[in-house]
Amino acid sequence: MDVPARAIQDARMRSLLPVALVLLPHLVVAQSVSLQDNALQDWTRLKDTVMKIAAAMPEDNFGYRATPPERMWGEQFLHVAEANIVQMGRLGSKVPPPAYDMKETSPAAITHTLEASFDFGIAALKEQTDQGMLAASTRFDRFMGASTKARVVYYVIGHTWDIYGRMVVYLRLNGITPPASQRP
Repeated sequence: MDVPARAIQDARMRSLLPVALVLLPHLVVAQSVSLQDNALQDWTRLKDTVMKIAAAMPEDNFGYRATPPERMWGEQFLHVAEANIVQMGRLGSKVPPPAYDMKETSPAAITHTLEASFDFGIAALKEQTDQGMLAASTRFDRFMGASTKARVVYYVIGHTWDIYGRMVVYLRLNGITPPASQRP
């Protein structure tokens, strides 16, 4: 390459440097991972999965128990709703928690309470920041002790998946294929 051509190429590269320096931080941010966003995505997917399995059981089977000492179908979902409300309340949301009645027997009311508990969690997560998720939760929990808000979220997600596994068995004992296992 001759000297004038090299000088022109060098000048072009130098003129692109300020543009690159301006764009680079934005590219890094666009590719960064957000703890708050990941938790919100996981919570929202869990809501979708749990609402589908809750709807899979016919309403007249909401009193079904796999064995006498276990909770009934509807009671399992009230248990999930209560855990969601109590645990997600530890995030210190400005949104008031939904009211619930652990003695509810109406399938429609139970399903409504379950959905409201997940919506409360969504609202609480939307208020969080990545830095806030690393902060201590606002209330002590007898099962977990002092915890970050991120740990609280993933604790309750794990709890819900545990109950979900039981509900899969309840459906199968009633001859119903769980929605997540159905093939088109």
